[in-house]
Amino acid sequence: MTRARNADAGAKAPAPTSETWELRLYVTGRSPSCLRAIENLRLACEQHLAGRHRIELVDLLENPSRAADDQILAVPTLVRQYPPPIRKIVGDLSDTDRLLAGLQLQTRKGEVM
Repeated sequence: MTRARNADAGAKAPAPTSETWELRLYVTGRSPSCLRAIENLRLACEQHLAGRHRIELVDLLENPSRAADDQILAVPTLVRQYPPPIRKIVGDLSDTDRLLAGLQLQTRKGEVM
């Protein structure tokens, strides 16, 4: 079973744009790296996409066939579904600068977009 969670509960007011970011995080159960990825993603979204995101958690132990949907080869893997283009980031998302650059929320020089 796929668990979907709207991670913006209790977040700050939405930014001026109404664009909702669709993010899918592939995990395997409650492994330490997957738990870190969930928390790191939640914190980054609360800070940089407050009120403008939806996170779908896909547990591949519960639904292994979903790995083929986004060609997942390692977990945890974050897939930015919307806005295009689709982007993938593998790992526990602990490097915030890498996460934000990978999602195209900031430039490589650290400027938040």
